[in-house]
Amino acid sequence: MDINSTLSISAAGMEAQSERLRVVAENIANKDTVGSTPGADPYRRKTISFENVLDKNTGVSKVKTKKVGHDMSDFEMRYDPTNPAADTRGYVKMPNVNTMVEVVDSHEAQRSYEANLNTFQTTRTMVTRTIDLLK
Repeated sequence: MDINSTLSISAAGMEAQSERLRVVAENIANKDTVGSTPGADPYRRKTISFENVLDKNTGVSKVKTKKVGHDMSDFEMRYDPTNPAADTRGYVKMPNVNTMVEVVDSHEAQRSYEANLNTFQTTRTMVTRTIDLLK
């Protein structure tokens, strides 16, 4: 594997984890977003999945986002008859976002991003030192 391949793989990993962090941030930001009309569905948690793709230029396998989908789990029902989104019984459908799950996802994405960044920086340092030796 050459240096360009290593840098390309690390960059793809950082891009994928950056997108994962954006999805987590959107979920957390909308954890209290309910429907606008009585009985309407609230914000539905987004999920992200990845896939390996072959980069034809470098011949190496890299990660990329396969799909941003939705978590189809049930909504929590909360009794709040004063809420404009409450149904006839006074219950409001709440988003299926669990803050703790999102925090754990964000920590995992951050660690993966940092690992890719470390690999990228180490490779760059190796290139710089090699160039210095050739001077």
